[in-house]
Amino acid sequence: MDARLEELGITLPTPPAPVASYVPFVIVGNLVHVSGQVSVDASGGIKGKLGADIEVEEGQAAARLCGLNLLAQVKAACGGDLDRVKRVVKLNGFVNVTPEFSPIPQVMNGCSDLMVQVLGDTGKHARSAVGMANLPMDFAVEVDGLFEIG
Repeated sequence: MDARLEELGITLPTPPAPVASYVPFVIVGNLVHVSGQVSVDASGGIKGKLGADIEVEEGQAAARLCGLNLLAQVKAACGGDLDRVKRVVKLNGFVNVTPEFSPIPQVMNGCSDLMVQVLGDTGKHARSAVGMANLPMDFAVEVDGLFEIG
């Protein structure tokens, strides 16, 4: 999987540390449950509300950041070996929106498309995409995920 990331020009970030009282992931059997990852990166990330401060394209970039952070957490859970990922099972996406903003699924495509780009068919998943009145620290997007590993 590292070769695929390199081929795509993707460098995974250092997995973000929790900002409250929780752990970044929990492994139960062959499933990794990854806590919500916000649209943060080394530059501070993408914050704001879709429909007010941010348009769909920037929202997709925010969702992609969440996906990169999810993959970084899964890699940590797998002892550094992303080849252990057998399936992205489910992603739950939360998008910081105004009441009028409705293209929430299109925003979440930023994360979903990344999973398929990196993992191929293994990255195809079930998904929820929900608009929220507010997200932690005003981040634009938060995504949690469930991954099957071997």
